[in-house]
Amino acid sequence: MAHVRSVFDVIGPVMIGPSSSHTAGAVRLGRLARAVFGEQPAAARITLHGSFASTGRGHGTDLALVAGLLGYAPDDVRIRTADAEARAACMDVTFTEGDLGEVHPNTARLELSSADGRTVTVQGSSVGGADVVLTAIDDFDVAITGELPVLIVEHQDQPGVIASVSAVLARYGVNIASMEVSRERRGARALMVIETDEPVAAEAIAAVAAGDGVTGTRGIPRV
Repeated sequence: MAHVRSVFDVIGPVMIGPSSSHTAGAVRLGRLARAVFGEQPAAARITLHGSFASTGRGHGTDLALVAGLLGYAPDDVRIRTADAEARAACMDVTFTEGDLGEVHPNTARLELSSADGRTVTVQGSSVGGADVVLTAIDDFDVAITGELPVLIVEHQDQPGVIASVSAVLARYGVNIASMEVSRERRGARALMVIETDEPVAAEAIAAVAAGDGVTGTRGIPRV
């Protein structure tokens, strides 16, 4: 059966240009990073890799990433003035260029921090047509596209935690689309990344957070 192309496939995403990869995708990366962090960061140190580093500024990648961290959508006209918007929002942003290894050429690493010193590092790539994938959160490998809601569960690597989380979600009628689990090593810190068909309600997230061995939770909407 032939693949049926949508209007989105033909005309591309609704966005502020010039590039779906370097601009719209970069906005979505910033928005996903903000969602993982859980709030607008007070400071962001952003490393640009590959073509993001070599041609990104000409395509507005730097402004787009900042706009995403501010919570703007890819078609928000404020993308063009995101540097000024960040200053007005008291968000300190610095950019560097660096080699992040064997990764997609449109990759950025965002080291985010809050006013009280909390830090999270997120790495992700813009893979074309405004599609993106987050590939790392701190020391954990992930694969988050933003196409579905995600529940992130930080926990200790111990028997029963995965089953307990799954049982809570089932009790609240949440259907799991996919689940990925990473761990530092046996018995140490671990991270569940759970894609769901619908956003997980706050009370379900609270019930997951109360489970034995769970050390943190974060619900991430579609981006």
